[in-house]
Amino acid sequence: MATAATKVKFREPQIEMSHGAGGKASRRLVEGLFAPLFFGSSPGPLGDAAHVQINGTKIAMTTDSFVVKPLRFPGGSIGELAINGTVNDLAVSGARAEAIVVTFVLEAGLPTEILEAEVRAMADAAEKAGVRIAGGDTKVVEHGKADGMYVTTTGIGRLLSGVEISPQSVQLGDKVLLSGPIGDHGITILLARGDLDLEADLRSDTRSVFPLVQALVREAGTGVRWMRDPTRGGVATSLNELARDCGLGIVLFEEKIPVRDSVRGACELLGLDPLHIANEGQFLAVVSSEHAESLLGALHATPGGGEATVIGEVREQPDSAVLVTTLYGGSRLVDMLVGDPLPRIC
Repeated sequence: MATAATKVKFREPQIEMSHGAGGKASRRLVEGLFAPLFFGSSPGPLGDAAHVQINGTKIAMTTDSFVVKPLRFPGGSIGELAINGTVNDLAVSGARAEAIVVTFVLEAGLPTEILEAEVRAMADAAEKAGVRIAGGDTKVVEHGKADGMYVTTTGIGRLLSGVEISPQSVQLGDKVLLSGPIGDHGITILLARGDLDLEADLRSDTRSVFPLVQALVREAGTGVRWMRDPTRGGVATSLNELARDCGLGIVLFEEKIPVRDSVRGACELLGLDPLHIANEGQFLAVVSSEHAESLLGALHATPGGGEATVIGEVREQPDSAVLVTTLYGGSRLVDMLVGDPLPRIC
């Protein structure tokens, strides 16, 4: 536990947008300020959900805030995103979402029809995901202070039996699975804002990934070592965090990473790497090599998992880092996201 003598390593003079982007700056803030004061000197690896034991019963808990702009976008909206994001954080932590509480921060002057549409979107998404909305809270702030609305959720989940998700479970030779194409959500939000003069038939990938996670666990529970939904900071940030936590290297095969042409084109125009773009309906899984083929088959047999593929493997080198190799023999190290090239995407 933190004491009055607990040292805080975060020394940046003020909070910037990059501290909420899910990349290096976010990591510095969490590990340098929040973790030592909340958890003491040895917080351990930080994941998408906490496992809490109450009277001998272990549950999973997660919380998230959604400040996406615009509120509605092709393929989804802030309400649907809030439910799916919470369900997914629990799912990749090895838990089935059971209940969610919701807090709305509403801006004075928000049209009631917009609020009703988002509440309906949340109710529909919750029903589809099989999770109960158990309660919540509402606050209203002055006009111009909240871009319409912000949403915060807290979810409680029941742990799935037969699986233990942990960076320490990852072993040499394990394979990296990806559930589908990356970058759809982040680029969709960018296009919906009109920030990029590009026409593309692109939709956010927001959805619940629990059915896919459940298929993996049923096929080979202990063969699933680690999972993460690569939201803010994208695939590169999630895998860099894993590499650092497990002390091993992650090697990705660039030609195996699914990216839609419209996403790739937008990234090229903006000088961005698709591996850094946020996703809201995909997940990464590190699985044992002996189970990789059967687990990939389980994903392909599950609705929504037809584009799942193996994109890499765990090796000794590069030490605690992520390397991307090309079909022509080249390679490049890929770090966590630096800065905040696409703010307010979730």
